[in-house]
Amino acid sequence: MKPSHLLVIGAVVAVCGAALVLFTDIEVSVVRWASCGPFATQQEDRSELCR
Repeated sequence: MKPSHLLVIGAVVAVCGAALVLFTDIEVSVVRWASCGPFATQQEDRSELCR
């Protein structure tokens, strides 16, 4: 394999990894907002997730 191919593969892996981290963070934020947002019950507001 040529060194340029390794650089391309490395760049693709880095972009995929960054996208995975970004979407995981967004998903956690959306779940927290849905669970602790304006429609949450008092018990949900007091949960470990919402603190």
